[in-house]
Amino acid sequence: MAHGTVNTKQVGDETEADALRTLISNGYNVSIPFGDNDAYDLIVDNGDRLFRVQCKTAWQNKSETIRFNTHSQTTRDGAYHETTYADSVDAFLVRYPETGTFYWIRVDDATSQKMELRFSADIDHPSINWAEEYEFDGSIPYE
Repeated sequence: MAHGTVNTKQVGDETEADALRTLISNGYNVSIPFGDNDAYDLIVDNGDRLFRVQCKTAWQNKSETIRFNTHSQTTRDGAYHETTYADSVDAFLVRYPETGTFYWIRVDDATSQKMELRFSADIDHPSINWAEEYEFDGSIPYE
């Protein structure tokens, strides 16, 4: 890969590395599964339980929202496949590269294809996923 050229694999690797650093610096023990065949990127140990975590990178969707994929996309034998993470992970740890902010989203709270996190809106509606409610402050919100 040429210097200065960034592809989606590199973006994902940067998100995963930054997630690892963030979790460790907040006192969590983190394990990395061997190989590339698991649905989760990290195993996070909070002392009471283990969390299977899928790291994702968000992009700006609109001026007031960011979006990330909540499914995996692969090509096998020339055919396109999408797989959700519903039974395979416990949470997404989502990085928004523009700010370096992480968001911890339980898989049960995530939508099945793409999820938007909103920073502001003219109305308050129950279907809005407010970014501030998911912002990772160093503490896993399961405790």
